[in-house]
Amino acid sequence: MPQPVPRPTRRTVVLAGAGAAAAVVGPAVAARAAEGAPGDLQPYASYWYPDSFPSGTPGPGITWRSLKDWRAEDDADLAFNAATVPLARRFTPVAVNRSARARQARIQALVSFEHTAGNPSQGAATADYYALTHWAYLDELVFWGGSAGEGLILAPNAPVVDAAHRNGVPVLGTVFLPPTAWGGELRWTRDLVRRDALGRFPLAVKLVEVAVAHGFDGWFVNAETDGGDAALGADMLAFVRDLKARSEAAGLRVTWYDAMTVGGSVGWQGALNERNRDFFRSADSMFVDFRWSGDRLAASGELAERLGRDRYELWAGVDVEAHGWDSSVDWDAIVPRDGAHIVSYGLYRPEWTRNQLPAGRTPGQFHAADDRFWTGRSLDPSQPDTDGWRAPATVVADRSTVDRLPFATSFNTGHGLRWYEGGEVTSAAEWNHLGLQDRLPGRRWVVRSGGRRPAVAFDFADAWRGGSSLLVDGDFDAPATVELHATRLPLSRSTVVELTHRADAGTVTVELAVALREPAEPGEPVPYTYIPAGTLRAGGSGWTTATLRLNALSGTVRSLGVRLTAEGRATWRLGALAVRDTAAARRPGAPARLRVTASATGDAGTSLRFAWRRAPGAVRHYELHRVLPGGSRRFLGGTCGNAFFVPALKPEGGERAARFEIRAVDELYTASAPASTVHHW
Repeated sequence: MPQPVPRPTRRTVVLAGAGAAAAVVGPAVAARAAEGAPGDLQPYASYWYPDSFPSGTPGPGITWRSLKDWRAEDDADLAFNAATVPLARRFTPVAVNRSARARQARIQALVSFEHTAGNPSQGAATADYYALTHWAYLDELVFWGGSAGEGLILAPNAPVVDAAHRNGVPVLGTVFLPPTAWGGELRWTRDLVRRDALGRFPLAVKLVEVAVAHGFDGWFVNAETDGGDAALGADMLAFVRDLKARSEAAGLRVTWYDAMTVGGSVGWQGALNERNRDFFRSADSMFVDFRWSGDRLAASGELAERLGRDRYELWAGVDVEAHGWDSSVDWDAIVPRDGAHIVSYGLYRPEWTRNQLPAGRTPGQFHAADDRFWTGRSLDPSQPDTDGWRAPATVVADRSTVDRLPFATSFNTGHGLRWYEGGEVTSAAEWNHLGLQDRLPGRRWVVRSGGRRPAVAFDFADAWRGGSSLLVDGDFDAPATVELHATRLPLSRSTVVELTHRADAGTVTVELAVALREPAEPGEPVPYTYIPAGTLRAGGSGWTTATLRLNALSGTVRSLGVRLTAEGRATWRLGALAVRDTAAARRPGAPARLRVTASATGDAGTSLRFAWRRAPGAVRHYELHRVLPGGSRRFLGGTCGNAFFVPALKPEGGERAARFEIRAVDELYTASAPASTVHHW
């Protein structure tokens, strides 16, 4: 067995650079089931060593793999790990406050969603998950991980990539060569940059093949194993140049981490300088280690420009893993309030918002913390805080991808306590799967009122579809306008907006807020026009869908929201919002050839792998149901791909066989006719 690596103190983690913490992201994963048990079919996110393995044998639940030997056609889990949602284009509306800037600093996030090994490919049966939703402020997501005992090269799993792409955010996998204090071995660096007989870099080819096959956007290269010499430094630089050239041809990108220098040794510079500038010039961007200072960042930005590069292609590392919004950061060295931004910044481990909560945390508690992290203490980006935490909403202008019809959202955050369809529970099990996440309001939460401000939040106690809905609750003494989506939606005479909503307390008069132009200046209110959408009373008919015609308006919808009027205490729930042209509505085509591709039975039940032929036309995702004795359907899960894994199924009601159905779901959540199959017990 490999010798255990001693766990350093927090101080040594920071001093060793960001990559060091990736080596230990929590306790060892649970052992996988014995041969022939259902757990053997569970697909996991892909990870590899460049070539050679550590001494000894892998720990429980860990499989050692060589990237050199990987081939897409031999990867039995690739269908479960391949993202399918294309990277959406984004636009930048007029900023909601005067401090947020466009075309200056950008934000990168390094997130560890799970362990390197044992990270399920398609979500899991728990709502306790880092369900990132504040995509509007991100420009790059790094799927952070890798460790000496599990694997060093980590490919993002499909749900994360699909959710990010839906919001226009590229996702990078991680190449992590750990410090020797974390079990790193210099031979792994040499494995990565080894040339073939013709002088080529085979693993640069493999990295591009992996990214293309898995559907993500490139690599974050972090070489932190010390002991190298000038020859190794030259090989690494040549490798990065080759990887960049191949990545550029494939539409991918490369980010370099400030660790290894051109001399081959590891020396975290905390700056762009002569020891790492050739790596920066050979990549698309560089993460600047935490050792930066105001003077170093200023000099780095100037050097980037002298090299003919954009200073905002430098990400100054901001470590929030331990203290979140209480982290001590010299913000003026990166994003001063009274001048142009110096460089961009990279948030290291923002999943602190989940991890800092106590055991038994709920999705609602997580989102309350996450909203505070990204928006600020005010929880309203139109009223930015001026305290010590400089929340992203106060620094960078938000972006949106809502630029074409049809558009719909059910305010599904990608995890939940149950699954709902049409307001009814079709699965009582907890779940998470970010690929099923909707496009959510980017500005959380802009509320304009002449009176008391109601609370706005995602709520998991009830939903119209998915796992959550939007809840507005307060003691009203004046109308309140809640801004929802920045848009670029073209209007026609057949365009309608549908609101599916209900009152849970009090009586609420609802109006749709539509803006056909943006504010003249950042920080000014959106100029809305209001369209009546009905008056709802608690205890009434439950969920109601109001269909509102916009044929009195023309042009392009720039923003959507709602105005609520009530007297005293009131609670209003929005389950879905859709904008569509009635002339274009049609049911999506159905998938075909649903089949069980593998099964395994153990004490917990039978696990199945499913596959099907993709439906024709545009598909948002697929939903798999089990048809129960008596004809009702139970939701088993959904995915954007065309393969799915279901664990631990058992016969019900004395059935001899179980029937399953797969449906394609379009952007308006209209489901196709099903394809079905039967599994005999």
